[in-house]
Amino acid sequence: MTIPETMRAIAIEEPGGPEALVEVMEPVPTIGDEEVLVKVATAGVNRPDVLQRQGLYPVPADASRLPGLEIAGEVVATGKAAKRWTVGDTVMALTHGGGYAEYCRVNEAHCLPVPPRLSLIEAAAIPETFFTVWYNVFMRSRLAAGETFLVHGGSSGIGTTAIQLAKAHGCTVITTAGSKDKCRFCEELGADKAINYRTEDWQRKVRDFTDGRGVDVLLDMVAGPYMQKNLESMALEGRYCIIAFLQGPTAELNMRVVLGRRLTITGSTLRPQSAADKATIAAELNEHVLPLIADGTVGPIIDSTFSLGDAAAAHTRMESSEHKGKLVLVIGPD
Repeated sequence: MTIPETMRAIAIEEPGGPEALVEVMEPVPTIGDEEVLVKVATAGVNRPDVLQRQGLYPVPADASRLPGLEIAGEVVATGKAAKRWTVGDTVMALTHGGGYAEYCRVNEAHCLPVPPRLSLIEAAAIPETFFTVWYNVFMRSRLAAGETFLVHGGSSGIGTTAIQLAKAHGCTVITTAGSKDKCRFCEELGADKAINYRTEDWQRKVRDFTDGRGVDVLLDMVAGPYMQKNLESMALEGRYCIIAFLQGPTAELNMRVVLGRRLTITGSTLRPQSAADKATIAAELNEHVLPLIADGTVGPIIDSTFSLGDAAAAHTRMESSEHKGKLVLVIGPD
């Protein structure tokens, strides 16, 4: 196929609300030796995109300034040293920005094959959340069969992914969500206990559900006032993992429980990690997770789709927190 010189894309001209997302014409990216150029069919929408739009998520110096951290589509060109993919291959990929566009350059090692049972809409909803959950919950926090796992925000993209992967690995899963409907949704997805944090004392409910033992691994996107309660909800030798700060990055903590229960506190952000580190995560997903996706054991939960030109509407829905699962942009004529 002929690759054009320019493409439609969504840019952030100035930090602000959803209206800060502006459709522009951009040069089609030039790929490096170990990169592939993907004609984007679909792109996932994630909380870091919202934070970037608000000016709260710094873009690495070597990254695209365009938002968009995950895509699915067709490889249309390969770099001189790229050997894993050929033109015409269909891939889903973790990007270094630039997903909200008709073409995106991606490190070849950050691409994964799309299982036959998945649509491209579903495929675009996998990389960012599955990379994040697998790395933090299984590689860093070492969640194992028979353990108890707690994830806050169970109806989010991260939450739905974490619930499914933890259950697939033989764990007891507890989650929090903001309504009865979302709690029911989480339990239908596989959670053993879903707690409405708006109407219930989730810390007491966790203590009661675990007979006072606490949880082995906790994945936290809330932080702020949750942090002390999270520490107190951990079991002996528990691992507390922080990946976002929806209620702020600071809190006054009594660390006695950390010493007394021999807790581990860890956390990470995905985007600033090296290309090699992301390639390692991709290899782990290819070995351990893609078979589960391929046979239908786990999979992305799609809340809704939007055209590229309606990216602002997708951000508005994400900020409303009314969604259950993932939001996806379908790239094509509006």
